[in-house]
Amino acid sequence: MSVWVAILGDMGEVIPSRLRELAGDQAGVVTRRQALGAGMSDGAVTARLRFGRWQRIHQGVYATFTGPIERDARLWAAVLAAGPGALLSHETAAEINRITDRPSPFIHVSIPATRRATAPDGVKIHLSGNLARGWRFARGIPPHTFAEETVIDLVHAAANLEDVIAYVTGGFGKKRLSQGRLTEVAAARKKLRWRGDLDEIIAAAAGGAHSVIEYRYDRDVEQAHGLPSAAKQVKYKKPDGSRGYRDRYYAQYRLIVELDGKQYHGPEHRGRDQDRDNDAAATAGAATLRYGWEDVTRRKCESARQVHAALAKRGYKVPLKPCSSACAAITLAEAGRPVRRLRRPGARLGDCPGERRPEAAPASRPERLLGRPPERLAQASAGEAAQQKPRLREQRLRQQRYVSSADRTASVSVRSGSTACAPAAASSLAVKPPVATPTARAPLARAASMSSGVSPITTVASPSNSAGDLPCTAAARRRATGTSSARTS
Repeated sequence: MSVWVAILGDMGEVIPSRLRELAGDQAGVVTRRQALGAGMSDGAVTARLRFGRWQRIHQGVYATFTGPIERDARLWAAVLAAGPGALLSHETAAEINRITDRPSPFIHVSIPATRRATAPDGVKIHLSGNLARGWRFARGIPPHTFAEETVIDLVHAAANLEDVIAYVTGGFGKKRLSQGRLTEVAAARKKLRWRGDLDEIIAAAAGGAHSVIEYRYDRDVEQAHGLPSAAKQVKYKKPDGSRGYRDRYYAQYRLIVELDGKQYHGPEHRGRDQDRDNDAAATAGAATLRYGWEDVTRRKCESARQVHAALAKRGYKVPLKPCSSACAAITLAEAGRPVRRLRRPGARLGDCPGERRPEAAPASRPERLLGRPPERLAQASAGEAAQQKPRLREQRLRQQRYVSSADRTASVSVRSGSTACAPAAASSLAVKPPVATPTARAPLARAASMSSGVSPITTVASPSNSAGDLPCTAAARRRATGTSSARTS
């Protein structure tokens, strides 16, 4: 008999029987409104709180006993504090539905979206328009959302896909979910995150993927690498007569794959796993491969190679399929085609196993022939050399014409030094002379005229286009000289 029942029995003449019955269904927790509605006066409730016979949990919610307040009482107190129509939901409802074994640090309560409520300490309130109404729960069990509604609430609030997989597969693993009912509830939600991935996850979980690691093995190790589908959750009888389940079993090849979750397995678990592996080898004559979380996530390709090798040793003939161009499960010889491998940061190209260093791209055949001397050119094939000779001859003639034109341009000079060809000749020099300003050129021009007998004032006629293609032809030089006006000093 609990403490609160004893206290209610001692004070039976004060507390109405209706309130006693109500407190018995609610883990000893009542509200002030319920107490007043049962016939107690406001002063009687205040007196019990003042003398310590009742305990205040939330505003207007009391425990009708002394001593510690257990988990059930706190759940009832949260629902009663949230008001009419409130249901335990999310992680708290998953705890009640036994989808999870871990109690949530906060108590989650959902209320109808048509009203508002202040969340007490340690309670989180959610607004929902999908709460079941009119359902009578069993006596002693606080109102809560059903298993399928709870999982969909958790999926909608999940921050990543791993949590979505954990909620769905965990519910099927605990045999608390129905595939049809879960799909129906998901379709009825107007707003639902991860809707695009949920159908595939539900189908995989209903098919035997009862944990995140099993789902990742089926998708990333088995299906991605073209391995045959193993039987899931295969029943077997233990030596003590009890029944157990094997995670994955390739019956045709007598190969068992056991998958251990994220949590670390202590010595007692390792001994239990070893007994299971030994029993499989002794009774079924099967080999066992055991993989953990890292093996099916970061080392999924290596695990697929091991499984394929074990299957091939037992008669499996289908080659291993790479999951991507960077798949580490196969070598270059096995793939028959180049496979791009990822290099570690700072590594040079070619440092990774099976990766060839790139060679310089070979020049095309015409480019190689152009760079060869005549004696090397004679060694080429007769047809190819004959085809390239006219092209070589034309290129050499073009280079000669360019050189001769540059020489003629550089050799043109006029006494005044101000012909139209002077800028072109200056631009062809390797080192260009400094540019002189008009003030700086005046003394130089006067000194040149005194020494050569030519007036510093020189007029140069503009070259005519009819004189030829080059501005420095003989006609251009005669025209420039003939229009100069000389003045003796």
